[in-house]
Amino acid sequence: MSTVIVALGDSIPSLAKDNGFFPDTIWNHPSNAGLRSKRKSQNQLAPGDEVFIPELRKRTETRGTDSTYKFHRKGVPAKLVLQLRALGEPRKGESYVLVIDGTTYNGTLDGDGMLQQFIPPNAKSGKLILSGGKEIIPIRIGDLNPIEELSGVQQRLNNLGLFCGNEDGDLDDQTTAAIQAFQQKNGLPVTGQVDGALKSKLAELHP
Repeated sequence: MSTVIVALGDSIPSLAKDNGFFPDTIWNHPSNAGLRSKRKSQNQLAPGDEVFIPELRKRTETRGTDSTYKFHRKGVPAKLVLQLRALGEPRKGESYVLVIDGTTYNGTLDGDGMLQQFIPPNAKSGKLILSGGKEIIPIRIGDLNPIEELSGVQQRLNNLGLFCGNEDGDLDDQTTAAIQAFQQKNGLPVTGQVDGALKSKLAELHP
């Protein structure tokens, strides 16, 4: 048994994969009740969070000799979900090449500009290639902090094109300006503050 201090890029699925568990086994463990109340999603942890990892129980199977047996190892893949827009409109029907930790996936964005691809739970990074190789978008997996953290708000603002600079959790002038621009664009009171209305709208547009 151990407690893991979350680093950037960690999630419950990735920690479960690395330690030989199903994600729900770790997430629903009684010792992680405080984490569940603090973080609403297995996929969005913040650096410094503590995750309890229980002791792995070994399973023993007894079989006769001089025979062949098949054993199936269960796994839980993760799903990468992205939506691509241009000038506010979905980039529907575009072909893409997705490379995740060296594995290549080919596909086409759907009518909402969505890409959905099953990937290994402990995948860390990759790239999305569009326009026949003319456009390459780097992908960081597991790096999106919870929206309850200011760094998570900054990440979402940056991803939506309202650049607030560093995603360091510092409410500086650039972040305040980005918040005000987002509030004005979405019909919210322009306060420059991180409030419930801002988080709710951000979560709607960028879960």
